[in-house]
Amino acid sequence: MMISGTRYNTYSAYLHQRYGEKVYKLPVSLPVTCPNRDGQCGQQGCVFCGEIGAGYENLPASLTVSDQLTANKAHIAPKYKAKKFIPYFQNFSNTYLPVEELKRHVLEACQEDIVAIAIATRPDCINDSYLEMLATIREERGVDISIELGLQTVNYHSLIKINRGHTLAEFIDAALSIKRWSMDVCAHLILNLPWDDMTDTIESAKIVSALGIEQVKLHALYIVKNTVMAKWYQQGKITLISKEEYVERVVSFLEYLHPDIVIQRLIGRAPETNTLFTNWQTGWWKIREAIEEQLRLQDTWQGKHCNYLNGSAVRKFS
Repeated sequence: MMISGTRYNTYSAYLHQRYGEKVYKLPVSLPVTCPNRDGQCGQQGCVFCGEIGAGYENLPASLTVSDQLTANKAHIAPKYKAKKFIPYFQNFSNTYLPVEELKRHVLEACQEDIVAIAIATRPDCINDSYLEMLATIREERGVDISIELGLQTVNYHSLIKINRGHTLAEFIDAALSIKRWSMDVCAHLILNLPWDDMTDTIESAKIVSALGIEQVKLHALYIVKNTVMAKWYQQGKITLISKEEYVERVVSFLEYLHPDIVIQRLIGRAPETNTLFTNWQTGWWKIREAIEEQLRLQDTWQGKHCNYLNGSAVRKFS
């Protein structure tokens, strides 16, 4: 059993253990775009990404960071009796702006009840200049800082198909750079891309484990209207695996994942009003429950098959 008493390391239990009480993430929008949209490495973006990106629950970026946090706290704090928070710079690539401008936004988020700051970005949008600045804020303001990197898949052929604009190498480089500055990395992965199979799922678990990544966030692919992938989906050029197979992939992913890695989530959410396909038209919590039920039925757990690191072939001589 993990720290949460479950068969995998839950994010909520990790936060409670680290900070001593419930902690909630508050989404924050910055006025940023993506190098895969503005011509730096592409113009169309990833084939699954809509015009508003992933932040469909976010307040508009025209509001200041402080105003967004105030509004979100007013909604979350009474409902969940929360007293500590993590601003989550979520939408698009949040380090894709000058270092000093990012610094200003991060400092604005460093309020009294803030215990950590999470910043979502692409692997090709981070370097030592940004990391040095963030490390300085961490030390001076006493807040933890984690970087959430969108990888989506370790299958570099699939990365080309989704027009990701970077390869696996850039992710490895970014993850190692962030770790050199002693910050946590959260890897985002989609386990049901049309071209990936169980081998890719297991290899994803192995790669993030070998890199020593601290957290993982899993998504099931959803098809946003008016995207390139929506066109493929409507034309029958791609098909998606069943809900049952997704559950099977998540279970196998967890089995091969290092037991210390924290799972931020097992499946994502998206508004059905703007999508052609969302989580098999099933509530995300029902899919999470199905995954947890399979872990119980198979009597398996996170890290059960994590026996491939540190020279597994020569252990017989020890």
